[in-house]
Amino acid sequence: MIQRTLSIRNELGLHARAAAKLVKLTSHFEADVKLARSDNGQQVDGKSILGILLLTARKGTQLDVVVKGGDEKAAMEAIVALVDNRFGEEK
Repeated sequence: MIQRTLSIRNELGLHARAAAKLVKLTSHFEADVKLARSDNGQQVDGKSILGILLLTARKGTQLDVVVKGGDEKAAMEAIVALVDNRFGEEK
């Protein structure tokens, strides 16, 4: 199991397009992915677009990412890269 706290950095936060990119990415991995808001502990499945949208993660929101499974290291690296890259958005 790997756990890491990430900060949402893109201007629009974890909106529908960003959530879709995250789900598309996490779905390629066997590992189980859980996302939780650091401020209130609300946890969702990282492969569920509805769950991710229900987090209402705006810019600056801290998310605890927990990845568990055979390809957990690769999955976490990919998630970190996507978030650090602001989901491919300029701002």
